[in-house]
Amino acid sequence: MMNMKRAFFTVLLILSIFFFADRAISVIITDSKRLVVENRFSPESKEVKAEKEKLKIELGKRLFFDPMLSKDGKLSCASCHKPNHAFADDKDFSIGINGQKGDRNTPTVFNTANLKFLFWDGRAKSLEEHAIGSIQNPKEMGETVGMVLAKLNKDPYYSKEFKKVFGTSQIMADELLGAIAEFERTLISKDSDYDKYIAGNKKALSQNAKRGMDLFFGKAMCAECHKGPDFTDGDFHNIGLPITEDVGRAKVSVSNKDTRKFKTPTLREVAKTAPYFHNGLFETLEEVITFYNAGGGNDTFKDSLKKPLNLTEQEQRDLINFLKSLSGRQLKIQSPFDKK
Repeated sequence: MMNMKRAFFTVLLILSIFFFADRAISVIITDSKRLVVENRFSPESKEVKAEKEKLKIELGKRLFFDPMLSKDGKLSCASCHKPNHAFADDKDFSIGINGQKGDRNTPTVFNTANLKFLFWDGRAKSLEEHAIGSIQNPKEMGETVGMVLAKLNKDPYYSKEFKKVFGTSQIMADELLGAIAEFERTLISKDSDYDKYIAGNKKALSQNAKRGMDLFFGKAMCAECHKGPDFTDGDFHNIGLPITEDVGRAKVSVSNKDTRKFKTPTLREVAKTAPYFHNGLFETLEEVITFYNAGGGNDTFKDSLKKPLNLTEQEQRDLINFLKSLSGRQLKIQSPFDKK
């Protein structure tokens, strides 16, 4: 009986130690007039987490615009994903370090937060992978992540800011890529005429745009691939563009059925992101619609859905009016390196 009591009190004592240790507090003197009491074992408050998230996004924004990430110190992510061009490039093929021409057109970063695949061939499965791919591509930024980290760790500003966000003195690759990706996730096209219309403002779209919307979701069959809030199925399609050595998705999947298939781009901000397609083939939406209206081009591997649409000239104009309604009214984003 005595042994059972001792065992009981021993267990009770151990539990008490853990109970009170979990609530142990430390008193930190922050200045001569006030004391801050904090729970040493409690998780960060919502306010602290929110502040760190804000700092992480700002850090990512600076990295996005910083040419330090490239080998020659002249190119940043924003050199190809241009803010004044809806974070896409206005060239058919982007220009990388040493004036090298890239292999494909640079698409917008808007509304990429929820995509399962990045790049035209889908070789990246996250924005973090997308960032490292662009940094290390010899035709783009041409730098190694190791060298980027070495440069950042020597920079007093970045050392201080990374420590604020991540609490570590040594900047690591996952922190670098995570910060860039976190900023990119904030790039959401919103408050477009179309958004206002589906929210209940039936005057937000012109009559032409409304007719175009009906065509988009009906006769023109655009929504077969451009679906959902981001206007993309996230899948890969061959629409019969001119045949080149670029085999698209097939290089990643190593599957013959994916020959010359490329990822469906978002149509958010599409009126501002010319030239169009992975090869920057068309300069205007009019050319794009004419191409689709004809059923696309000729390719043995072309999707079976791509057939002549038989749209009249007026219907084509209406469809373009609807596509223009997908441009948002988000705040203009300026480089932190611009002089104010």
